[in-house]
Amino acid sequence: MMAQRLRPLFITLATLAVCAPVQWSAQAQPPSQPIKFIITNPPGGVPDTLARVVGRRLQERLGQTVVVENRAGANGGIAVNALISSPADGQTFVVSDGTILSINPQVYGKLPYDPNDVAPVAYLAQAPLFLAIHPKVPVGTIKEFIDYARDRPGQLNYGSSGVGSLHHFSMEGFKSALKLNITHVPFKGAGESVSALLGGHVEAVFSGYPALSGAAETNRVTLLASNGAKRSSQARDLPAISEFIPGFNFASNLGIYARVGTSAAAIQKVATEASAIVKEPDVINQLAIVGVEAKGGGPDEFDRVLKDEIKRVSQVVKAVGIRLD
Repeated sequence: MMAQRLRPLFITLATLAVCAPVQWSAQAQPPSQPIKFIITNPPGGVPDTLARVVGRRLQERLGQTVVVENRAGANGGIAVNALISSPADGQTFVVSDGTILSINPQVYGKLPYDPNDVAPVAYLAQAPLFLAIHPKVPVGTIKEFIDYARDRPGQLNYGSSGVGSLHHFSMEGFKSALKLNITHVPFKGAGESVSALLGGHVEAVFSGYPALSGAAETNRVTLLASNGAKRSSQARDLPAISEFIPGFNFASNLGIYARVGTSAAAIQKVATEASAIVKEPDVINQLAIVGVEAKGGGPDEFDRVLKDEIKRVSQVVKAVGIRLD
């Protein structure tokens, strides 16, 4: 009788004895290694903001720590070099615009990295730039500005955030297509170029919408057009330059990159999650504040976008001869 009463207890204890090591073993497993996003720009820039917004949500979705590390310098070269110096284990990525693969290899004689070591992972967003002019230029539309500049060869100046930037390529592509003569004045960053425009030191700039919208509302600058393939959701009443120059598109394409050799599974995991994140309504709103339009796409889509950008950059390089050594 006693043996029969104790039998269930023995079974329970035996079961616990078998299960306990398994449960302990699972608890003793080391946590997943953090995912690292290396940013090509200083804190506060568009790639940095994008990485932090996506990184927070990615951490929530995967239950895995996401670390953001800013490695600015060498036009993205320092960050990319850090990427390709890291193991191809699916833990380290770069968040950047397309210049690390489109502009840099075509304008720099020597790079601190091999572009063939970098693989696209996820197409996250696009940041269009807007052509803005100082009110002393007596025009109100892009067509009027084209005619005004054409009638005054060499008399107008434009500012950019530096030689080799998308701001620079946007205007050089614009000039080249329309045979305009407008003098380039490079500055150390977009902030300086916009300040020069506000001060009347240059007649025109390409810059992001957040940097220009306030001045436009107070009539200190006039916005004429955006530089993407189609009208921007930030200012739908403004035309895209592509409406006047077919195929024109120098908007900034932003995304995630991995080191070549990273497993397809690791790339697909990050691509799937990150692409879904940028399509969430609250994330779309957060990105819009800094002038970024959410996209979302995997490695194949991002590769296609980058190849198109490389082609357009190449056309300007050949036409204008931009070179940095």
